[in-house]
Amino acid sequence: MASAPAPAPAAGAGAGGGKDDELADLVRRLVDAVARYADRLPFDLDRQKLRSLTTLAAISVTLLFAWKMLRAPQEQPRRPRRRAAPSSSNTSSRSRPGALTTTDACSSADSRAHEALTLEQLVRHKLSEGRRVTCRLLGVILEETTPEEIQNHVSVRTSVVEVLLGIAKFCDVYLMERVLDDESEEKVLSALSEAGLFASGALIKEKVLFCSTENGRTSFVRQLEPDWHIDTSPEIVHQLARFIKYQLHISPQRPERIASNVFSSPSLEQYFGGLDQR
Repeated sequence: MASAPAPAPAAGAGAGGGKDDELADLVRRLVDAVARYADRLPFDLDRQKLRSLTTLAAISVTLLFAWKMLRAPQEQPRRPRRRAAPSSSNTSSRSRPGALTTTDACSSADSRAHEALTLEQLVRHKLSEGRRVTCRLLGVILEETTPEEIQNHVSVRTSVVEVLLGIAKFCDVYLMERVLDDESEEKVLSALSEAGLFASGALIKEKVLFCSTENGRTSFVRQLEPDWHIDTSPEIVHQLARFIKYQLHISPQRPERIASNVFSSPSLEQYFGGLDQR
């Protein structure tokens, strides 16, 4: 019977054999070169010993070179890539899609707390750390603008309540107005009380002053010597400009500046950055 054909050598074995043949050929050529060089020497050498020593030296050098080549890539430290750490909010939103609403709610609460703190600081900043404030009622605190109107009805502007209470936290506040009769005084005090302006104790009824003339309001202001006076009358603001440190002129239209220490605004709450818009 015909014998079975010999199996073909594996590809890996062939590749390995090729490398061994190249190494052996390199060693043989090195030994031959050393032998030829030895023939030129003026003294005799044992060629058999020379070949053995040369072969050993060549193999040693080859193994050392191969060992260094194999070790070199392993000894070089790999520098880790720096990656920006994802923010906790992004990580949370990616890993927990349902948590987005909770995160937004917490952010909104923090924003409101920060806003409230900023508004209190804004009041103090706008008043330049003033400690005493006098303020007219008509057209500033009340919806009505004339003494005749408050004889029939008195209504407090809801948008100004928070502002006025914020000012009263840091300042000694006096409210004042010209009235035509005692009934108007009672109506004004009742409206202020119903609006909650006396509830915290920052404002008290004894500091709500009434007079029968415009000159009486001017006299009140000069006697109290406030750091700030708030009024709607350009005549009174002009008269007090020499005596009062700062004034706020409330006017729906932007008037010409009376003096460097007089500021203007359409309303009290707008001057303090729209506190009623929260």
